[in-house]
Amino acid sequence: MKKLIIDGRIHPGRIEETIAKTTEEIEKLTEEVGKNVAMELDVRNLKSREIMLLGRLKFRTSYGQNVLDHSREVGFLCGILASELGLDEALARRCGLLHDIGKAIDQGEEGTHPVIGAEAARRAGECNEVINAIANHHSDLASETLYATLVQAADAISAARPGARRDSLERYTNRLEKLEALANSFPNVEKSFAIQAGRELRIIVRADKVTDTEAMKLCREIVKRIEEELTYPGEVKVTMVREYRIIDYAR
Repeated sequence: MKKLIIDGRIHPGRIEETIAKTTEEIEKLTEEVGKNVAMELDVRNLKSREIMLLGRLKFRTSYGQNVLDHSREVGFLCGILASELGLDEALARRCGLLHDIGKAIDQGEEGTHPVIGAEAARRAGECNEVINAIANHHSDLASETLYATLVQAADAISAARPGARRDSLERYTNRLEKLEALANSFPNVEKSFAIQAGRELRIIVRADKVTDTEAMKLCREIVKRIEEELTYPGEVKVTMVREYRIIDYAR
């Protein structure tokens, strides 16, 4: 738009020509950005598709935090943590750098960005450690390696440090409190905990008052209330726990 306005020749032919030229420039910039960040973290042998996905993250933000800057930081942190634990630093940096590549394509496909990113990594021929770290960085699946746990820790550090996100502390805590208050308003809910920066809500119900079938129904009702009453980015995973403990003492 800016180019067309400056040029002044706004007609169908000129519009198509400008769009084509600008698209080419953006693709070159995207590739250059992806190569530079991979070189910066010494992450080698990335496929061209992965390079382009990394470059696209430069134009994506999450809670006001640039996703490429966040991915770079997570990569560095993973490398540092791996060195302290005697693990493969290069592999850890690779897992950290690629953990959010799903955000470069999740607006065009169904599913969460960890799932989409893991599938993209699988198609690119990445090893199981990288694929599992991407798929599990929000604890959606079981951690199969220590690298997935490193990415979870580094991701949390990068997102939670002061100044990383523009969301104010007051708004952040208010969102978590609203999630917990909504869950606690239902009968037979014993406790609730908003975790993962509000991306997951874990609810403990009274096992003596709620059956398994009732727990499933209650979970669905809480999800519906969240969708209707609260404003939140992305999605909120609701996990309901119905635990029955029997405790006795031998004296």
